[in-house]
Amino acid sequence: MTRKIVLVTGASSGIGETTARHLAAAGHHVVLGARRTDRLKQTVADLTAAGQSAEYAQLDVTDLTSVQAFVDDALARHGRVDVLINNAGVMPLARLDALRVDDWNQMIDVNLRGVLHGIAAVLPAMSARKDGHIINVASTAAYRVDSPGVVYCATKMAVRAVSEGLRQESKDIRVTVVSPGFTRTELTHRGGDTQTQEAMRALAESVGIDASSIAEAIGYAVAQPDGVDVSEIVVQATAQG
Repeated sequence: MTRKIVLVTGASSGIGETTARHLAAAGHHVVLGARRTDRLKQTVADLTAAGQSAEYAQLDVTDLTSVQAFVDDALARHGRVDVLINNAGVMPLARLDALRVDDWNQMIDVNLRGVLHGIAAVLPAMSARKDGHIINVASTAAYRVDSPGVVYCATKMAVRAVSEGLRQESKDIRVTVVSPGFTRTELTHRGGDTQTQEAMRALAESVGIDASSIAEAIGYAVAQPDGVDVSEIVVQATAQG
């Protein structure tokens, strides 16, 4: 196995944290980024205590300067970035007629603009090396529109579109979209309409899968040999239907 330098956004909990732990255990060096550095520090301490290779940095994916610094620091330390996992996301659900415009803007800023910022930060170095892998975490919501998640669905559909466009533009950089179904994470714990979020949280708990299943799917894509691009992976509970 080739040891890779892997950057993970939104790595303070859920899919991001679990994926970082999974890839570190597989022998890769992981760089964790998120706003909650106390959680990142603990995760890195756990990994290093287990003899694995990890570091962390504060990161706000809505701020291009922050994302660029996150990537530039990794390049300065390691000379390359092999894999970027654009995982950071938010899901404050509500009907459109609730007019939660701030929530709409937050989803656009984190779910879509954050992915674009990540691409912008790593693409020049990957293009120069003619090598690299960008993994964008979307959702099963990227394949259909359901109320009360209209704006969320729109951002995840946009992530699929951006990923396909990037794939078409590059013959050297691998691009993977990983789309989880209901997953037991903190995603439904912040923002949105209270009743809607409670219903989504209950549904995720009853039919959702563990974040480890998504981490394993990402690990599979990362482990493929050069020249093999796992373009899309959809992972959901059998009970989700």
